[in-house]
Amino acid sequence: MQVEARDESPYLSPAVVVEKPALQARYAEAVSQVVQQKKPAYSQPVLIPPQQAAQSQLQTNSQPKETALTTPQDQQQAVQSRAATDPKRMLVVHGCPYQKICIFGRGGSSKVYKVMTPNHEIYAIKRVSFSRADAQAIKGYINEITLLRKFEGSPYIIQLYDNEIIKERGLIHMVMEFGETDLANVLKRQGDQPLGMNTIRLYWEQMLKAVQVIHDERVVHADLKPANYLLVRGALKLIDFGIAKSIGNDTTNINRDGQVGTVNYMSPEAIKETNTEGGGRLMKLGRASDIWSLGIILYQMCYGRTPFAQLSLYQKLASIPDSSFVIPFPRFMAGCNQVGKVNDPNADSSMTCPDGSPRIEVSPDLLQVMKGCLQRDPKKRMTIPELLADPLLCPISLKHALSSATSQLLTLLKRTPQVLDQWDVSASQNELVLSSLIRALHLQEQNK
Repeated sequence: MQVEARDESPYLSPAVVVEKPALQARYAEAVSQVVQQKKPAYSQPVLIPPQQAAQSQLQTNSQPKETALTTPQDQQQAVQSRAATDPKRMLVVHGCPYQKICIFGRGGSSKVYKVMTPNHEIYAIKRVSFSRADAQAIKGYINEITLLRKFEGSPYIIQLYDNEIIKERGLIHMVMEFGETDLANVLKRQGDQPLGMNTIRLYWEQMLKAVQVIHDERVVHADLKPANYLLVRGALKLIDFGIAKSIGNDTTNINRDGQVGTVNYMSPEAIKETNTEGGGRLMKLGRASDIWSLGIILYQMCYGRTPFAQLSLYQKLASIPDSSFVIPFPRFMAGCNQVGKVNDPNADSSMTCPDGSPRIEVSPDLLQVMKGCLQRDPKKRMTIPELLADPLLCPISLKHALSSATSQLLTLLKRTPQVLDQWDVSASQNELVLSSLIRALHLQEQNK
């Protein structure tokens, strides 16, 4: 099995353990060998060095614009000359210069830079060095470029604006959208507070729509986790297609000859082995494998941890596919810093934490969706269309969704829940019973 050593930073996608490279100071030589084959990620930039641009702005009221600016050809030559003489401050992709702002992340054989164009637009550039990556890691990067090109224009997938493979230098440059942070960091920053239901619904819908895009193109991501959902201008976008794989036209599954992914979010079928006729190992993964991973992320947003987080690596690999291991669904929501601590909301059954803060019960709709995703049998898991139409995201309107007679009945039950006591149902279960009844009737109406 391949055990990952992934950096927590966004964008980084090598699926194997490799050494961290030392950034080589050879940009000047690389710039002179670059062939301009593609348009820049930005359109018609005003190529003025930052210091000159600032000075030019100060002189706007006292000097004509003609004296403060040079021709576009001269400006481009000046910027490229600067990149050649000061390579540590610039990256050039297909002849287009980008000024480095900082290293945003690093891991394996790659570094991600936050960069700025001459017209002050912000992007991210992933720089991969072949010299420190093995064949499988390089194949993963090429696969990522291919799939990102396939999803060009989707608002739910990170956008790749340009890429350059310099074989003679052993480099890959990928110019992408810049994201402020990822969902993993958002959950960490919650600390002692669970996410609110409105936030969960917002992020959940965006995650589902991103996976719907790739599933519609017959692609299984196979490594869904909070760190692979990047926040770009407030919206979640799916990243890291290094181990994603397309489904063949004659099947509904992808085949893998090894366990690849992040264990806490791996589906049971991603861990189970299927023996082939040749005696080899084979994992068959379909779209349902991604549904399991989505369910784990939703569980984490609700409870502050994944359901197998407390187990050792060996125990996880044994428990995830084991149907006798019952996944716990505690009564109360929790923040990541509350789990196992003195103020853990699920430490007892009282309505307040030991520190006096109120406890938030898990809604019946949220509980049903988590259970619908975390079925060990892939065929029993909910599908993306079902999840998008579920009452968790689409609250049921009794007035419009159900017949008038049924609506009156449910309204009566909601107003007088004590009627359910005649059915030997405790008061604490009334809301769950009502929700289940409403859900069943809603599905019945949809199937008519």
